[in-house]
Amino acid sequence: MTHSLFPCLWFNGNAKEASEFYCSVFPQSKITSENPIVVMFELSGEKFMALNGGVGFEFNPSASIFMLCESIDEIDAAWNKLSQGGTALMPLNKYPWSERFGWLNDKFGLCWQLMVGKKEDVGQKFCPLLMFVGEQNGNAEKAMNFYTSVFKNSSIKGIARYEEGEGDVPGRVKHGQFAINNYVMMAMESSGPHKFAFNEAFSMVVACDTQDEIDYYWDTFTADGGKESMCGWLKDKFGVSWQITPAVLGKLMSDPAKAPKVIQAFMKMKKFNIAALEASAQ
Repeated sequence: MTHSLFPCLWFNGNAKEASEFYCSVFPQSKITSENPIVVMFELSGEKFMALNGGVGFEFNPSASIFMLCESIDEIDAAWNKLSQGGTALMPLNKYPWSERFGWLNDKFGLCWQLMVGKKEDVGQKFCPLLMFVGEQNGNAEKAMNFYTSVFKNSSIKGIARYEEGEGDVPGRVKHGQFAINNYVMMAMESSGPHKFAFNEAFSMVVACDTQDEIDYYWDTFTADGGKESMCGWLKDKFGVSWQITPAVLGKLMSDPAKAPKVIQAFMKMKKFNIAALEASAQ
């Protein structure tokens, strides 16, 4: 199966502003395409989507962008820019697991975890990190096993577990790293009294080349407790949001004359139908 994976970030009308801000923070970053609904951008060559989704969903610490910085100067520069107008959740400092780490909400509400480390140890500079709390606490390892079973070229790269005296349930996932179709993601869990949960503000996009791929991912993710939504969106059995989309959608949306017809067509769909989308653009 040929497809790409990347995070989608939900904004209320300011996707372009947020994308420009993030591209200004990180070197070798740029907006690659845009339309009134979606802005695609790359941070240090890694793909992201910003969506003008409107009101309804806000970022929270259940999903973060984990960034590996290769020097103190790099992490300090990124932290100083991202923290402007934002809020520190864990101050930038030395911690037992890193000589420099920090966790913050930026001015748009998106959560970032920054740590000094070697990119080659992970394979990516930016990794989506999912935190399993509340009713999902204890499910991080189950989720990693599930995701790596769904995608080819997948594996669990490592799990660090809470030990006695570390303030959480011994044996649960303190930090996990896994790859799906060679795309690295991370997971952690916490037993604290958190008031947040996964929502549509942070989703993972699976861009598919064929209808068979769309059918496979849609059917697999919605089985056994998953939930269908509209326009290619769904929630898996752990509450994490995914978008199962046709890779051709961006091309169809790039034509101003055809885009309104394409939007009208997919607004009526739950699971995407590639043939119907292409017919709508004729």
